[in-house]
Amino acid sequence: MTADVPTYLDGNAAAGALSEVFAVDITAAIGRCAGCGQTGVFAETRVYVDAPGMVARCAGCDGVLLRVVSTPTDTYLDLRGLTYLRLPTTP
Repeated sequence: MTADVPTYLDGNAAAGALSEVFAVDITAAIGRCAGCGQTGVFAETRVYVDAPGMVARCAGCDGVLLRVVSTPTDTYLDLRGLTYLRLPTTP
């Protein structure tokens, strides 16, 4: 008997949900994991969408980087798994 292994997508799967919160393409942003210190583009994260909301996890340590939950009236965004999220400025 094998345990069910959750299936994840890459960080690009978060583009739609995050475009409702951010005015820029977040998948190209650089983030640093608060757990292991790995730095990389958000598109390289592992995104799980089979939950009540969306969870992005670090590809290095599997720590939770970001959570997004939308209700009919609000969107909840939790970024506590990131020490920073660096967004490019548009000239």
